[in-house]
Formats: sequence, structure tokens, C-alpha cells
Amino acid sequence: MLNIPKVGITGGIGSGKSWVARIFNIYGIPVYNADKEAKRLMFRNKALKTKIRQLLGPESFHRNGRINRSFIASRIFNDKKLLKQMNAIVHPAVREDFEKWASAQNAEYVLEESAIIFEESLDKFFDAVILVVADKEIRINRVMRRDKVSRKQVEERMRNQLNDEIKKKRADFIILNDGSTGVIRQVDKVHKSILKLKKKTS
Repeated sequence: MLNIPKVGITGGIGSGKSWVARIFNIYGIPVYNADKEAKRLMFRNKALKTKIRQLLGPESFHRNGRINRSFIASRIFNDKKLLKQMNAIVHPAVREDFEKWASAQNAEYVLEESAIIFEESLDKFFDAVILVVADKEIRINRVMRRDKVSRKQVEERMRNQLNDEIKKKRADFIILNDGSTGVIRQVDKVHKSILKLKKKTS
């Protein structure tokens, strides 16, 4: 399908954006998970692997060719300059892969789930952006349980992401995922709004 509307879905770590994206998928909306696909590309794309090795060293990959996630995380999450360089290497490859994927879909619109849409000013590539938000304490507790990490480690990751208040000003739609507000009802409302947006632009 040509000119299929592209919608970004983002949110800070622990906001639950992946869960919200799965609800959109139930509505028949294809979802491209940028983080998951980036890992696939870092395993299969030789040019990308070479650039990462040049930036971070041979320890970036295991002997079987799989990415050494713990090593890379230990390097980039404590070095903003290195994180920015890493994103500058990986994102163009992901962007190209997403565009190819999107053009092959047959749906009303497609979603790209990515944590760094606003941090890397990627919102310009989308027709609309959905922001998933939750209270900071809720997010910290979710990530600590999910990843079995300390509060300090979660807060370090959070420092690499923009504050929700900044992102809210740039988002087209906001979904509150605090565990008590009805998320499905919010998704339904956003879904219908995007379909109306599509009709206006088609």
C-alpha cells in the first residue's frame, strides 16, 4: 500500500508502550518494534556491525555474532556522547528497514514503537505520534521487577530520556497507563482519531 500513514508510539522506560502497542495490533494495526528490529539488524547487517565494532570495540559482539547487550549498555548508558554516536549509527539502518516494511503492509496505518522518537527528533518522519505516560514511581517499580535491576540503574536509564512534560507538548495523542485508567478505551479513541486524520489527508 502506497503512502500508508505512519504513526509513532513512544514513552519513557517502564511506561508500558509495548503493551499499548499490542492493543493497537488487536485492532489490526501492524507494529514495527524498533528496538527488536535494531537487534536483528545488528546481527545480520555486516556494515552496521563493522561500524559498531569501530565505535565500541570487538567486545560489542559475542563469538556467535550476537550483540553483547550487557557490554554495550555498560558503555553507552553512562556516556551521553557515546549513546548519541551509537544512535547515529543504528537509527538510519532502522529507518530504512521500517520504510521498506511499512510499504509492504496492507492496513489503515502502521505503528513504529520506539523509545527515542522525541530524543532523536524522529517525530518529523511520522504523520502522528502517540505518547504513553505513567507516574515516575510506577515506571521505576515496573522496570525493577521486569529487568531485575536496582532503582539506581533505572534512574540512570531515565536520565537519558526526555522528561514526559517536554514530550507531552510534542505528542499528538497521550495515553495514560497507570494501572487504573482504562487503556483500551483510550486506544479505541486514539485509533478512531487516526482513522479520521487519514480520511482528511487522503
